Amino acid sequence: MALPESAQLNALFESILCLQNAAECRKYLEDLCTMKELRAMAQRLEIARRLDQGESYLSTVEHTGASSATVSRVNRCLEYGAGGYRMMLARLPKLEDEA
Repeated sequence: MALPESAQLNALFESILCLQNAAECRKYLEDLCTMKELRAMAQRLEIARRLDQGESYLSTVEHTGASSATVSRVNRCLEYGAGGYRMMLARLPKLEDEA
């Protein structure tokens, strides 16, 4: 499902593109999102990484603490989504070393 075009969404995307490093990103997202939202996004990225590496649903659930519904949702995005997860996984290979 594609996001609808809106001035608010475009402003959000443009604001993210203005960030220059991880420290700025941390500050911005800490103000923009709740801790629960940030943890959920981080968990989804970890789920995507594990699934992309061929890990099973069950193992992914056990390692991340996510529900099977969340793992399924991330997998659906990996398979049929806009390609954002795969793009970021390809750009951030160091994630594999840190997990």
